[in-house]
Amino acid sequence: MKANQLLKNIVLAELESAVKSYIQKLNVEIPFEDFKIRIEYSRDEKFGDYSSPFALENKNLLKLNPKEIAEGVLSEIKNDSLFDFVSFSPPGFINFRIRPSYLIGYVAKVMSPVVSFAKTDNLETILLEFVSANPTGPMNIVSARSAAYGDALANLLLSLGHTVKREFYVNDYGNQVYLLGVAVLLRIFECKGDHITFQEEESDEAVFSLIEKRVLPKESYRGEYIKDIANELLKDSEHSKQVSDWIQNKNWEDCIQFLSKYAVEYNLSRQKEDLNLFGVQFDKFYSERSLHESGEVENVPSLLKKEDVTTIDGKLHFLSTHYGDDKDRVIRREDGRPTYLMADIAYHFDKYKRGFTKLIDIWGPDHYGYIARLKGAVESFGKSKESFMVLIAQQVNLIENKEKVKMSKRLGIFQTMRDLLTYLGKNGKDVGRYFFLMRSSDAPLDFDLDLAKDESDKNPVFYIQYAHARVCSIFRELQMNITEWKFPAELKVEQFQQEERVRLLFWVSRFQEEVYDTATHLEPHRLTNYLQSLSKAFTKFYSHKDNRIKEKVGEEREQLLLLIYVTKLAIASGLELLGISSPEKMSKEEV
Repeated sequence: MKANQLLKNIVLAELESAVKSYIQKLNVEIPFEDFKIRIEYSRDEKFGDYSSPFALENKNLLKLNPKEIAEGVLSEIKNDSLFDFVSFSPPGFINFRIRPSYLIGYVAKVMSPVVSFAKTDNLETILLEFVSANPTGPMNIVSARSAAYGDALANLLLSLGHTVKREFYVNDYGNQVYLLGVAVLLRIFECKGDHITFQEEESDEAVFSLIEKRVLPKESYRGEYIKDIANELLKDSEHSKQVSDWIQNKNWEDCIQFLSKYAVEYNLSRQKEDLNLFGVQFDKFYSERSLHESGEVENVPSLLKKEDVTTIDGKLHFLSTHYGDDKDRVIRREDGRPTYLMADIAYHFDKYKRGFTKLIDIWGPDHYGYIARLKGAVESFGKSKESFMVLIAQQVNLIENKEKVKMSKRLGIFQTMRDLLTYLGKNGKDVGRYFFLMRSSDAPLDFDLDLAKDESDKNPVFYIQYAHARVCSIFRELQMNITEWKFPAELKVEQFQQEERVRLLFWVSRFQEEVYDTATHLEPHRLTNYLQSLSKAFTKFYSHKDNRIKEKVGEEREQLLLLIYVTKLAIASGLELLGISSPEKMSKEEV
């Protein structure tokens, strides 16, 4: 369906037509484009389904009071087939209530035979890069939030008609990976009975010297998970022998390089397992090392505009201040080694080279300062700044017994993604994804472990799933196959006069526009909020004694079955977009 067919846009078109007629009668010489005309949901349902602050927002332009403006516009609204009523409410809102008969026709059209989604006119080929956790250890909780956010976002963008690919950038090159290899080597010594110590303060002492003293450098990795890697390697006789030979000959460099690659592969395989448990699949895992080995990183200076690259004090700089950065950035050090920025520029250039027209990256909370320099590089090599977008997945605070759970990756005292899924048990995927998505990603999230573990309808994801399961339960008790059930041939408006029925019908009719708004604003939490409200409307309907479908017969039963069937479709489709299941049976479905 087209975006202008969304219910709120149909209402907006009627309002715009009325405004045009009104200002023509006023004989004011103000271009129509100067008026601010918008539709929003009513803040209180008693006033209507939609409202517009047109009278308030244009009072200075028209030099009239809001009440006069609103009444003038209302007099021009003629569509009785669409509106049950239109009204004014202080201080200056124009309110619209949609006719139940119109809602019935609209819902039947957009929900039958399958749920339809509104498509955007400006289709893109999008590369969505997210998670991209360093392969130096287990995946942490912020990475889990990024995984839920990115995967849901990909589904939502696909619903708009875009071509979307999911990508994970593997940072398998550089000093952090080298230090990982050092850590594994020291843990191998420990596994073989040597005593190792931990350097408490950084020093200029060479790494090889520290290794021979069995001292783990301060900047290396100390987590207990490094022991798991060491033990796994020692189980492989071929690898173990090779490492032993290097150790015997004190060939530290080859040994560390090998252990670095081994540890990266080990950690990445575990990260992939975690992602699979979380229901997240990537189209590609892209190796940073491959960029360096192909020569694309060294080619970066030739990609950027000549006036954006210069040498200062022996270091090659990208003049990112030309693009709003607070200072220029080094891309090649004095000794010739490229910086991380240089590799990131090469990577993003490669994304465009592969044919993507829009790049969306989801980064962690400590990367805000990195945005301007990389956006500047994208512009410098000839792409529009609008074609590259960075979203931030903010910090997560795990809360247990109303206290924060401490996390620290380098020291190994952190809660991992796998820890969380294990703690949440059989419902870990659904609960974890929902909790990560129920708040805006650019705000810190307090993840309430106690609420997440609760299996009652106090848990927000179960509240929604129970609504879906109850619909399925009703069909089962009536011995009807819900997958084969068809819409009634004729929809009877007289069966949709009761308030709970009309309110539920309206919330179902909002589904397409809620998905469209969620997708276009790149904010999955909007959809979780909507599904909560839809489920609440269903619960009110379900709880009312006049809506006991099992006690109804004939036409009324058919019409109410239609209502709960489209409710089920909206809930199931919304949860699917979020990557969450919609069970047909749950323990409290009959409650």
